[in-house]
Amino acid sequence: MIRFTNVQKTYSNGHQALHDVSLTLQTGEMAFLTGHSGAGKSTVLKLLICLEKVSRGSVFIDNLNLSNLRASQIAKLRREVSFIFQDPQLLYEKTVFENVALPLVIARFHPSEIQKRVRAALSKVGLGGKENWSPKSLSCGEQQRIGIARAVVNAPRIILADEPTGNLDPDLAFDIMQLFASFNKAGVTVLIATHNLPLVASFNHRIITLKQGHITGDTQHDEHRKRYYETETI
Repeated sequence: MIRFTNVQKTYSNGHQALHDVSLTLQTGEMAFLTGHSGAGKSTVLKLLICLEKVSRGSVFIDNLNLSNLRASQIAKLRREVSFIFQDPQLLYEKTVFENVALPLVIARFHPSEIQKRVRAALSKVGLGGKENWSPKSLSCGEQQRIGIARAVVNAPRIILADEPTGNLDPDLAFDIMQLFASFNKAGVTVLIATHNLPLVASFNHRIITLKQGHITGDTQHDEHRKRYYETETI
């Protein structure tokens, strides 16, 4: 379970990114975090992976208070909580296989286990058979799938994604979201930050809305879809 309790985040330049944010995401839930650019979506995700620390309040994953973690505990957390960026941040001098295998190599998995896990991850994202390809030779959508395969190769409990479809056309964006939904059906908790409201309206999941660092909406899909289409027809 993910829990934010009265969280405030103020950056060193004085910008207050989050104001008294409280929310709970149940284990195995999938939700979208929406809002304008600068609303605080990325900050929420970065707090969950300890790329940032709260200024006030608490962030928990299960019963683990993320404010109190040592460096070794943060490393362990990042094996259980995967973060996917808008830019997949691939190593273009490496093969597809080597990119996906990187977290396992760092964690010192046995080569045979790396082979098995990487092939399974690539199969899940529809890139089976392209292990030896260069990422440069693949489309933007396929490159994003490499990033997703790298994120799930450790079998994480939680997937966080920050605008993962921002650079993709609508059809590819829908395919990528379907991938996340398939991981969620397998029991993975998924939280996706996106400003793509038409895409969000296509999926039957909870929507949490941020505006200037405040939660201004927290609705289930049907209620959000009704509001979205009412707005579109005005």
